[in-house]
Amino acid sequence: MQMKALVLAAAALVWAPAAMAQQTETIRLTIASSHPPVIPWVLAMKNTVVTKSNKALEAKGSKYRIEWNEAYGGVLFNFENTIEAVEQGITDFGWVGTLWEPAKMPLHNIGFYTPFANDSPDVIVKVMDEMSNKNPSFAKEWESNGAVFFSTTTSDSYQLFTKFPVRSLADLKGKKLLAAGAVGGWVEGLGATFVNAGIPTFYNALQTGVGDGVVLIPSGAIPIKLHEVAPHVTIVNLGAVAFGGFAVNKKKWESLPAEVRDVLKPIALEYAMENVRIVKEREKAGMERIVNEGAKIYVLPDDERKRWATAMPNLAKAWVEDNEKKGVPARQIMKDYMAALRKAGAKPLRDWDAGL
Repeated sequence: MQMKALVLAAAALVWAPAAMAQQTETIRLTIASSHPPVIPWVLAMKNTVVTKSNKALEAKGSKYRIEWNEAYGGVLFNFENTIEAVEQGITDFGWVGTLWEPAKMPLHNIGFYTPFANDSPDVIVKVMDEMSNKNPSFAKEWESNGAVFFSTTTSDSYQLFTKFPVRSLADLKGKKLLAAGAVGGWVEGLGATFVNAGIPTFYNALQTGVGDGVVLIPSGAIPIKLHEVAPHVTIVNLGAVAFGGFAVNKKKWESLPAEVRDVLKPIALEYAMENVRIVKEREKAGMERIVNEGAKIYVLPDDERKRWATAMPNLAKAWVEDNEKKGVPARQIMKDYMAALRKAGAKPLRDWDAGL
């Protein structure tokens, strides 16, 4: 009897893990981006939900595990179709570039109509996450596009990367400057020509003469080695802005088991500050590295920065008027946004809410 009992006990020990393994259910999810994972805001997705989700599910004792299909670098869609890719379920989770969606997501482009307002990515995350979650008009832009918003993608401050040295605004006259979407408005008033393009195309565009320079963030320029074709870096500090967000297809999100959503949401909310951490870390190290590799850095004097800010058309007023016509309370939103920036410590070089 004792021998039989021992055999049965041993069999039970062998069977138990196998039974537990059989009970594990795999959920297959796709996470994708138009940009490669060398870019901070893509790497931040990988570092949060992809890396941490299964560990968190296991720690919670959940029977679910996620099998991630990672499709970065434009494998599934390009930079002009990020919100459509999430909305249509081409990807389940994805980075959405709101800067290329001025028609569908105008409120999330507010930072591009308030240049020289703030240099801190921490401030932008705080302000934009709050507005995206608490302001009904902001929230509607995600909901109407079939997406559930998690957290904001923000940048370091925009600078100039050019083939030629820039010592004053006069040096930009007649030049072709590449930039993404709404950044083009910053070029107006300088006598330069704006060429709309995305980060994946910048290097070749400069190399082939499509452009003479780029208005871009260092954390986006350094990974693609933009300094090889545009070795003159002018520190302008046009501003850190929110230019996208991390989101999930609404139908897919609602179809997930509640315990999986409960695990994924707090991890996804870590995305914004993980991106900020990477951005700051890379900007510091990257600027030092490109100088060693031959880049020449020049800090544009404050009087030239002020001239640039003043030379711009009233971008904020035009943005407000355009959106008010569509029934969006853009005037109050602009006032609230600028007030929130100042409250958080920002010192705008131009008061974009003045006279609204």
